[in-house]
Amino acid sequence: EMQRSLVGSEMCIRDRKNSDMNITTCLFTVLGGMATLGHPSETVRLNQLGYYPQQEKVAVVNAGEVREFTIVDAATGNRLLSGKPGYTASSAWSDKSRTILDFSDITVPGRYLLLVNGDSVAFEVKEKVLSPLADAALKSFYYQRTGMPIEATYAGRWSRPAGHPDDKVLVHPNAAGPERKAGAVISSPGGWYDAGDYNKYIVNSAYSIGLMQAIYARFPDYFIRQRVNIPESGNHTPDLLDEMYYNLKWMLTMQDPADGGVYHKLTTPSFEGFIKPTECKQPRYVVQKSVTAALDYAAALAQASVLFAPYEEDYPGFSEVALQAAERAYAWAEAHPQALYHQDLLNKQYQPAVVTGAYGDRSADDEFFWAASELYLATGKTVYREQVKKHLPTAYKTPSWGNTTALGVFAWLQPGREYQGEDVELANAMKDLLLDYAAEAVRGADRSPFHAPYGNDAKDFFWGCLAEGCANQATSLVCAYLLTGEKSYLTNAYRNMDYILGKNATGYCYVTGFGMKSPLYPHHRLSASDDIEAPLPGFLVGGPNPGQQDGVPYPSNLPDESYADVEGSYASNEIAINWSAALVALVSSLDALMSK
Repeated sequence: EMQRSLVGSEMCIRDRKNSDMNITTCLFTVLGGMATLGHPSETVRLNQLGYYPQQEKVAVVNAGEVREFTIVDAATGNRLLSGKPGYTASSAWSDKSRTILDFSDITVPGRYLLLVNGDSVAFEVKEKVLSPLADAALKSFYYQRTGMPIEATYAGRWSRPAGHPDDKVLVHPNAAGPERKAGAVISSPGGWYDAGDYNKYIVNSAYSIGLMQAIYARFPDYFIRQRVNIPESGNHTPDLLDEMYYNLKWMLTMQDPADGGVYHKLTTPSFEGFIKPTECKQPRYVVQKSVTAALDYAAALAQASVLFAPYEEDYPGFSEVALQAAERAYAWAEAHPQALYHQDLLNKQYQPAVVTGAYGDRSADDEFFWAASELYLATGKTVYREQVKKHLPTAYKTPSWGNTTALGVFAWLQPGREYQGEDVELANAMKDLLLDYAAEAVRGADRSPFHAPYGNDAKDFFWGCLAEGCANQATSLVCAYLLTGEKSYLTNAYRNMDYILGKNATGYCYVTGFGMKSPLYPHHRLSASDDIEAPLPGFLVGGPNPGQQDGVPYPSNLPDESYADVEGSYASNEIAINWSAALVALVSSLDALMSK
């Protein structure tokens, strides 16, 4: 559909205030041409996917003084709203100022144009506006599956043959034990590629599953209705759980049957090049068993044992198997509390050296807390409650693979849980931690440069910040809202979603395949090697990272503009399942709350 270009429209509107000529005709007369609705603006930043009818609607003018703005109907050109800017706020790290425009009064579904300072940008108001993104974010995990063909029926043009069957995986010398010697061959098929690479990591897999399952437990009815066209979509189990199972089944193969320990990762010694999965030739290994892998494994499987219990028809016996595996892994972790994964130290002792993602950690307290919480809530065994008390956190931090405290908090605060005795005190302590965090997070957001709780401190920008900072902060606010009904928490969660979808310093919608300006060249071997110009859709990239560790040229050194849409930028433009999990958690929560 073609619409008239509205560049330079303010002059036309002001000159013809009293004319019967409608705005669209006026603009066409001035510009003498047509333009496709949906081009990104150079200066106006807003949510490029659109807004729910009752959602707050705010745009940011990224430069220049603003006196007024106008909203017109994109189809008719009729003026619907004229307004004055709300406020102007200065950046904490540059001389840039941003001006806030509030057009929340536009509540009727439709397509609109925001006209300001001679520029224009299209936006949409509609029900279920985030539903396609929620579906695509979950579907991204299907594209990451290993060991099975990705079929055209489900993937369309992104179909591909099976890669990495992993039916002949070697035990690395650093993982050798009494029964599985170095060089022993085991089978460990399935699961997800972790990120832009082709390896599989227990710590990140379990964390990702834990975050998504925590949100599933809050909105089960939403996920029961959701269908994203994966091979299992016709069964009796919600698609989200089906997708979790594909990786959980792989995780079960990563537990040493002899002692219950869990291998840290399944990997090649070094990263493969940007080649197709079927072209990869390096041997693949399981490496040292670690306490963090064992605990994350135990937590995710204990959590799954509860959620999968109603779905025995599709997954007979899995709930029981998952809980048994979780308890064995936890027992191993208790017996080996110092078995942290130190890749550099291991490489000094064992060959071949392994230089892929380390997912190293220097403390397992947060993993002990999460795993003990899930096991206690799944079994009721007081021994796990004592472990919860031993590792009780003193502050809330947004969830990340490196700090899983929040997942334990989420477990205790799951809606519908009823507690007695000492458990009431523990749950209340968790609630206090989360609500203290939420109150501080939203302070000042109403007057910030991008009208959001995220992005107002240079420390907000780091490797994977859009997930671990922006999205997971918003998901934390959703959980606070569910506990309190405090609308400001929910409003600010939507504001962070707006930030990810375009209301930010770069003007990118940071999800592949969505928005008017989105990443085209993510650091993602599957996208780079598939001979298709468009990247695989539905992936959240890491986002602005002033560390710029990859050495590629960046357009800016400013914290919130240190983003490069180039394949080599693994520090700002990679994808990863933990970041996809953050997107699934947030967008599904927000869509579920607006769909009620």
